[in-house]
Amino acid sequence: MRFLWMALAVALAFAFPAQAEDFYKGKTVSVVVGFSAGGGFDINARLLARYIGRYIPGKPDVVVVNLPGAGSETAVVRLDADMAKDGTVIDTFNFGLINDSLLQPQKSRVDFRNYAWIGSISEDLTVCYIFRADGPKTLADMKSGHYFFGLTGTGTSEDINTKILKRIFGIDVGQVAGYPGSADIRVAIERGELDGDCGAWSSIPEEWTTSAKFHPVSRSGQAVEGLPPSVPYSVDLAPGDEAKQVMRVLLADSDLGRPFIVSRAVPADRVRILRDAFTAAVKDPDFIAEAKKLRLPVSPRTGEEAAKVIDAIYATPPDIVAAARKVVQ
Repeated sequence: MRFLWMALAVALAFAFPAQAEDFYKGKTVSVVVGFSAGGGFDINARLLARYIGRYIPGKPDVVVVNLPGAGSETAVVRLDADMAKDGTVIDTFNFGLINDSLLQPQKSRVDFRNYAWIGSISEDLTVCYIFRADGPKTLADMKSGHYFFGLTGTGTSEDINTKILKRIFGIDVGQVAGYPGSADIRVAIERGELDGDCGAWSSIPEEWTTSAKFHPVSRSGQAVEGLPPSVPYSVDLAPGDEAKQVMRVLLADSDLGRPFIVSRAVPADRVRILRDAFTAAVKDPDFIAEAKKLRLPVSPRTGEEAAKVIDAIYATPPDIVAAARKVVQ
């Protein structure tokens, strides 16, 4: 009898992983993007969608679904509200919502510790810029003028970086809301409706970067290929040590610049499958080569690494949180 139970235990140990792997056969996995098509988050999602299916057992179809709203928060909320929680829905959102949930919990509807993290393709590099022929070339030059930037939603990376310009550097920037994605903001800039933006470097059209109209005034992280090294790191320009600490907190979530999550209700074995598939996909030589052609940085975080970053952000000391909150409110 003892040997019978041992044999049954071994059989079950092998059966459960097999069932998890068989689950995806014939299924469709949706990668939900909280913005309209054409922006940086959408482009990254579509790139991942072309490769992650190769590494999910059962080789499911993978499609991208655009669900813009509230700066991508709507899509995050719907993960637990009315979307499938079986591992067939992955969501990507603007990482700026992470700090927003820490600094403005009374407004945010999410706590990113309550989701299962699949990973992040890269850290983010946000560049604040003016796009017009007579535009200022430095932050100091901007202090003598008034400018209009676009806004896809409060708490997004563009919102945080623009508020840093306004409330730490004292620059007069009006934020125009109502844009469903960064692609829509760029159209408005080309039309002359907006003066510039604080947007992801990888989302800025390559032809813009060589235009006489393009004047980058600050960056949120390490310089990358193509961005003039003369563009200053915004934290280095901060007026004092406290301002530097606050800015570091406000920019900390950019470490997860292109994040992907699923509902915490997804079974653990399927979360494991998706994490492993994500990690394999972003290391795929074809993925890396295509990302380079698209000017998309690849500096991935695994799901486990991303979760540790989230825990560290939510552990920020209360006094620093209070000082940072004054900037974003």
